This record gives sequence, C-alpha cells and structure tokens, in this order.
Amino acid sequence: MTAVTEDPEGPAATPPVVPAGERGADRIADRVVAKIAGQAAGEAIGPTAPDTVPPHATVAVHQHTARIHVHLELDYPCDIGARCAQVRRQVTERVGALVGMDVPEVAVHVERLHLTPTHGVAQGRTR
Repeated sequence: MTAVTEDPEGPAATPPVVPAGERGADRIADRVVAKIAGQAAGEAIGPTAPDTVPPHATVAVHQHTARIHVHLELDYPCDIGARCAQVRRQVTERVGALVGMDVPEVAVHVERLHLTPTHGVAQGRTR
C-alpha cells in the first residue's frame, strides 16, 4: 500500500481566469486624439468665415494623459479670451468622454483673425 501525501500548497497552481474585457491594453494613437481635439475645437467656435482654415491640434500622450495644442482662426471682433476658454472646456470634455484620458493642459493658439463685415460700418481705411 502506498501512502498519498498531500501537497502543502494545495492542488497544482492554475493561473486565475481573467475576464475577456480586462485582458490586454488599449493604445490610442496621438493622431486620433488630435483629430478629436480639432473637431471639438470646431464645435466650440461654431461656424466661421468661408476662407477660414479648420481648427487642428497637436497632441502629446503619456500613459492616460494628453497635453493638447489647438491652432485655430477666429472671427473678429469677438471676445478672444472667452472663445479660447470655451475651446479649452470643449476639448477637455470631449477628449475625456471619448478617449477616457486626463487633459491637464489645452493651449490655444489663435493663428489669424478674420474681420467680419458689419452693417453700417466702413471697412478698411477711410479718409
């Protein structure tokens, strides 16, 4: 008769089963985040002059954090500071909601101002 001795650590160690939704990792390309940021900036500023270049962004992603620089053109006259703040809020919210990244910094670069025609006001130089 042979004696059976029990292993002090229990049955053979089997790796725990990880649910499918928790396996692997997500990697979202910088250009995807930049595209979302540019579209969000466009939503924030609304319709612009026909010759306006659409907003675009450059992004630096590190782990779950995105630092964003948005380049855009605005109609003038307008409250430039308020429009830039609106762009920062919209970009932060949209990138956070769609990509799930923290956005600690959104730098807005106003590249150009477009004069909007107003009724009854002379345009250009007058003598």
